[in-house]
Amino acid sequence: MELIIIDNWQTIWAENKYWIMAHSQQNYNTIRLMAKNNQWSPEKTILLTTKIQETGLIPPTTKTLTTAYQHAWGYFKKECTPSEKTTYMKLLQQLTPENDALGPFLKHLTDKYQEKYLLKSKLMKEQPEWTALLKPQG
Repeated sequence: MELIIIDNWQTIWAENKYWIMAHSQQNYNTIRLMAKNNQWSPEKTILLTTKIQETGLIPPTTKTLTTAYQHAWGYFKKECTPSEKTTYMKLLQQLTPENDALGPFLKHLTDKYQEKYLLKSKLMKEQPEWTALLKPQG
């Protein structure tokens, strides 16, 4: 990963925020505190780059995925259909890192509702397509 340009840190943070949250609440909190008050420095740029790289090595847990996905869900809960809400609740109850259909479902909602913030999110960009999970196996 290239060193992040200071002027670009807010964009990098926005793109990585939920992905980091899905992997490590501790790294998320560290970066969130660094970004507080919009005061940035070359040292923080190096730390941000390092934290993003470290985060990629941390496997998500059910708890960290749940937290990140609940934040993403907040973008849809008022405009989704009753069926989509039922699907969300069902997939949330079944969620584990090994059984993650919720991420692809949220990606589907992101695309359907063209949620601009989430369309740029690394968390959504890395999700497989929801339709791929619906195809018959075998």
